[in-house]
Amino acid sequence: MPAVLSVMPTIDANSPIGVFDSGLGGLTVVKQIIQFLPNEQIVYFGDTARVPYGAKSAETIIRYSRQIVGILRKHRVKMIVVACNTASALALEVLCKESRLPIIGVIGPGATKAARSTKRRKVGIIATSSTVRSGAYAARIRRLDKTIQVFSQPCPLFVPLVEEGWLDHEVTHTVAREYLKALKKSGVDTLILGCTHYPLLKNVLHSVMGPKVMLIDSAEEVAAQVRRILIENQMLRTRLSPLSHKFLVSDEPQNFKRLAQRFLGGGVKEVHLCHV
Repeated sequence: MPAVLSVMPTIDANSPIGVFDSGLGGLTVVKQIIQFLPNEQIVYFGDTARVPYGAKSAETIIRYSRQIVGILRKHRVKMIVVACNTASALALEVLCKESRLPIIGVIGPGATKAARSTKRRKVGIIATSSTVRSGAYAARIRRLDKTIQVFSQPCPLFVPLVEEGWLDHEVTHTVAREYLKALKKSGVDTLILGCTHYPLLKNVLHSVMGPKVMLIDSAEEVAAQVRRILIENQMLRTRLSPLSHKFLVSDEPQNFKRLAQRFLGGGVKEVHLCHV
């Protein structure tokens, strides 16, 4: 669950917001934060050397997440967004206990929106294998409304397809049709995109599920929560100097830069290699 701070640590309000993910997918959250908070600076870390996280153990995900939090703290971030659903499901609680900075994940906001949106009380979840096994989304939805039926489907091939840039490839359509077959049969009217890579496949997912199924991307809700935390703690950036977002990756910075520029519409001038 997200961190709730009673006392904010002493830190400069003009410090950046830290965001991390296993690779490219967390840029869906970055894009929304930029829209919600255009005056804020962001330091993003994509663990491209170790993507995907979805089939790894909880112990491994916690170790990776601790390492990345350590890197972000060196950049004096004022809060951290775990923009990876797998890390949110398996490592967020540990990270929150170990840090005085506010740290939030993506599962709570997505589950809340889905529970409020479903009309037929049938919610589907697509996610990595580790996130599905954790049961984090299903547990959160059932806490909100026990009458909602939850149907989960692991989609492990989606992350490498996104990282490859195959966002509208026929192979991706074929894989999606196979993965989503059971969810379509179940009659879900709301589908949680339980991995931050998956919003990059919205066109494919819409075409397979049909126009009557609402796709839930938690990025907008996460950005709203970031803004709320900063406002409540009087931590909005006040410096008017030009923004310079920083992008760090653990492997293949040029490939990341190419895909990131395509997704964010430019604004990614440099991507720095940062070994973990």
